[in-house]
Amino acid sequence: MLTYFIADLHLTQEREDITDCFLSFLRNEAPKAEKLYILGDFFEFWVGDDDDDEFVLNIARQLKTLSEKGTELFFIVGNRDFLLGKKYANKAGMTLLPDIQVIDLYGKKTVIMHGDSLCTNDLEYMKFRKKSRSWWWQTIVRCLPLSTRKKMARNYRAKVALRAENHKPQEIMDVTPTEVVKTLEEFDSQLMIHGHTHRPNVHQLDANGKAAKRIVLGDWYEQGSYLKVTEDGFELLNSSFK
Repeated sequence: MLTYFIADLHLTQEREDITDCFLSFLRNEAPKAEKLYILGDFFEFWVGDDDDDEFVLNIARQLKTLSEKGTELFFIVGNRDFLLGKKYANKAGMTLLPDIQVIDLYGKKTVIMHGDSLCTNDLEYMKFRKKSRSWWWQTIVRCLPLSTRKKMARNYRAKVALRAENHKPQEIMDVTPTEVVKTLEEFDSQLMIHGHTHRPNVHQLDANGKAAKRIVLGDWYEQGSYLKVTEDGFELLNSSFK
């Protein structure tokens, strides 16, 4: 029995190397698993399920093929693809999960999430997150012409890039430790898996008065990155671009 977790691929036509690496993962590794969890920022941006671009449709077909072979697919939206909905998920054979989900991972009660909600010190982003996840904001955006939404996405990407260039302090861009503990204790769990920060690692901490772990998934900017979990344990693994 085997489960994979991935996040932060930021798939886009502009990065064929990432796409090729992911498709190779789908063909060679993912079919071995009973479950594959995609924890957000799978796409660089998402403007709506009505986007009929061949690139995103092909990704859906490849995921659907994997699903039909027997691997269950689950998806949690990230801060780049939070508008992804049931229509595209159905095309891809995926089950959409809420922002925070508790799963039984081989007997371990595990909290899984994208991870952006843990970065509470980034006040500017948290303000945007609250607005962008509201039903009224999403309803308005989905009513806009597709071309307008794509322009908004490009502007947002430029803004994010500018913020990165300004080198925000690491403690703002990373998770807030107290928020991690709070979340684990809210769900009475000793294990958390998330992405978002692009800092793959296994962190030891205390929650619920006991030892706990926080596993951070890596991004795919320079190599493939995935978490392999079996009944015997877990490994953070990489696959190089070819």
